Amino acid sequence: MFSKFIKNNDLGKTLQEMDEERIPQHIAIIMDGNGRWAKKRHLPRIAGHKTALTTVKEITKAASNFGVKVLTLYTFSTENWKRPKKEVEFLMSLPITFFDTFVPELIENNIQVNAMGELGELPPETLAAVKRAIAQTSHCTGMILNFAINYGGRDEIVAAVKNLAVKVEKKELVADSINEDMISDALMTRKLAKLANPDLLIRTSGEQRISNFLLWQLAYSEFIFSDVLWPDYTPEDLCENIIEYQKRDRRFGGLKKG
Repeated sequence: MFSKFIKNNDLGKTLQEMDEERIPQHIAIIMDGNGRWAKKRHLPRIAGHKTALTTVKEITKAASNFGVKVLTLYTFSTENWKRPKKEVEFLMSLPITFFDTFVPELIENNIQVNAMGELGELPPETLAAVKRAIAQTSHCTGMILNFAINYGGRDEIVAAVKNLAVKVEKKELVADSINEDMISDALMTRKLAKLANPDLLIRTSGEQRISNFLLWQLAYSEFIFSDVLWPDYTPEDLCENIIEYQKRDRRFGGLKKG
């Protein structure tokens, strides 16, 4: 299967070790290390963020070719507004140039764009670029490229609780009837339906924390912490991480069968 997608590249033997029948359906990635990548090269931090866009393109196409159904990328957190103003302004400008150049490739690869977060708080031009990419790829039926922009896991849960509380106040819902499915349906990942919960979380740069990302959805996800800085992360690294995931025994709180 993989050979028809990827030929004459550096994946080589690594790709052959991947089980195409056990590809994680939903992979979430915390793209970390852009600033450190730039610092190692005596470059400004924004150089790391700019280079990271190439990585996003490569990993998106590789994930789609591997058979992943949803790729969620932690693009900008609600805490990232605390960064220096010039860096934030640069980060907010990236979606505009990124989508203008990448959307044709996404359409060519049948990849659909989705976004979640407090999108209404984005600068108008940034929000317009995101909405435009979503509209332009809405007809695509392949992998969903899901951007978490101005997203925070705690904020998401608080918003979901408030939404359910309003329904209780209006007597549209009985408090005792609230269950996990109702909470899941009130979260920002509800559009992903059965694929809302990542099978695999990858964080690059060696940091080992989830940084307020998908707090509800990651309950039973497998975690892999890669030492590779995001601008250096390659399809081969993704392949190796998927192979590591495939070696895990996922029991979801139960016991191994047999």
